[in-house]
Amino acid sequence: MAQSTYLPGLAVRATHRLESARFSAVVRVTHWLTTLSFLGLVVSGFAILIAHPRLYWGETGALGGPYVLAFPLPYMKGGPSGWGRLLHFLSAWVCILTGILYVVSGIFTQHFRRHLVPAKADLSWRSIWSVVSNHLHLKRPTEEDSQNYNALQRLTYLAVIFVLFPLVIWTGFAMSPAIVSVVPGVVTSLGGQETARTLHFFVASFLVLFLSIHIAMIILAGFTTRVWPMIAGGRAAGMERP
Repeated sequence: MAQSTYLPGLAVRATHRLESARFSAVVRVTHWLTTLSFLGLVVSGFAILIAHPRLYWGETGALGGPYVLAFPLPYMKGGPSGWGRLLHFLSAWVCILTGILYVVSGIFTQHFRRHLVPAKADLSWRSIWSVVSNHLHLKRPTEEDSQNYNALQRLTYLAVIFVLFPLVIWTGFAMSPAIVSVVPGVVTSLGGQETARTLHFFVASFLVLFLSIHIAMIILAGFTTRVWPMIAGGRAAGMERP
């Protein structure tokens, strides 16, 4: 955008270009709150897993009984599950409340429709395969591509927000005695608390995998150019000489 300013006896032509804010304040704040709370969930979840490194199916499960999956971790009776459960509880509610704020804001501001819902033209197999091929070959995105989400990213973000996070919350609630006592259908619909715990672990694992790939893609696309907009909302794209 060019703008000319005339001062007495002097003509000054200032030309500059500034990117519009890519992320609103609500998106940025909820992004970092979710990041911190999710890290708290991962650390505390691992502490809880160490206390009993086996997964079961059904309503009950105990050492010596049939299990679905056993991890090669030392069994620590009691273990660090005390502080782990407390941190997990606090981190979970921060994550849930932050997520509610993000979704409500995203609906009212049309953030999802404008930034995450892919166009029909981008949903063709040819278009999606082109994106997948670029990722498999670790092809660095162009400057223009790095400023927008491709179809694969949009679909992944929508799946994480509206499928994986609701599932991990649902299975988490199913393991809470306080919530189950009020809404028993939360756990009976899953087939038991141990089933809920097992499903909770696998959904959480997919979220950790998503986070790992997300960070790798940020580094590939350019760490600063990707992270700075999520901190400040936008960045100066450059200054043009008059």
